[in-house]
Amino acid sequence: MAASTANVEGKTALLKDSLAKVGFEVYPLKVGWYNSVLPLSLRLAYPDDSLAVVVLSTPAMFEQAFLPFMEERGCQKLSDPIDQCVKHCVSSAVSECFPGQEEEEEVDVRYDYELLPSRKPKFLAQTAAHVSGAAFYYQQSDVRDHPWGEKKMFGVCVHPRFGGWFAIRALLVFGGVTVDSEMVQPDPPDCVPSREDRIQLLEAFNFHWQDWAYRDIVRPVQIYSQKQKDYFSTPPAQRFALLKTWGFLPRESNQPDSTSDTQSQVTGHG
Repeated sequence: MAASTANVEGKTALLKDSLAKVGFEVYPLKVGWYNSVLPLSLRLAYPDDSLAVVVLSTPAMFEQAFLPFMEERGCQKLSDPIDQCVKHCVSSAVSECFPGQEEEEEVDVRYDYELLPSRKPKFLAQTAAHVSGAAFYYQQSDVRDHPWGEKKMFGVCVHPRFGGWFAIRALLVFGGVTVDSEMVQPDPPDCVPSREDRIQLLEAFNFHWQDWAYRDIVRPVQIYSQKQKDYFSTPPAQRFALLKTWGFLPRESNQPDSTSDTQSQVTGHG
């Protein structure tokens, strides 16, 4: 199915509205924008004009989605609770927005915690956020005459409104929807333009990410609540015990879950 730029907005508007209610943002992109900046081994096996969307969680997600999810549904002890919540929210929104339509069967949903059999991630979250215009992915190569020599510095995305107080959660590819050439790729807002600030950002992210300071490289409109900070500051293996102290009892299950606790933006799911 071919889609004009206007149709793309119509197709993604329902998804945006549905997920916005529970603290997520949705940004459309063409698969070709993503594939063009990656080596062949990391590209998506879809035509360049296929429609995709990247899903981000904002600071509001914890109170609007995660805590209600724990209250109403609980979680299985075999996988990360945040992963379970994100999967529930995204899959529910896809089913709600595309009921009984052909496209629903062709929505390839890839989560940030999923790996291919090769152990490579199913998608590169920060690259997807950058090419969609959602957040600027600052890397070592973006610092002229950088001071780190041969040391490898991990890059980090910065959101124009939330700074580092967000996470990239999923990529949805609409295999049956192609986009016309009128869809123009947006530039991500360069909210850390100076060399000095980029050095500060990458050093804070690589060397001191636990103190949260890199997240405030720009003035955010909203940050994580104290409860959310407490949760993400707790080592993953101890989070079930923390949830118990909050009154959430995990559901017992004998069925293994395919998800696992992995890292978002290198340092953690938060």
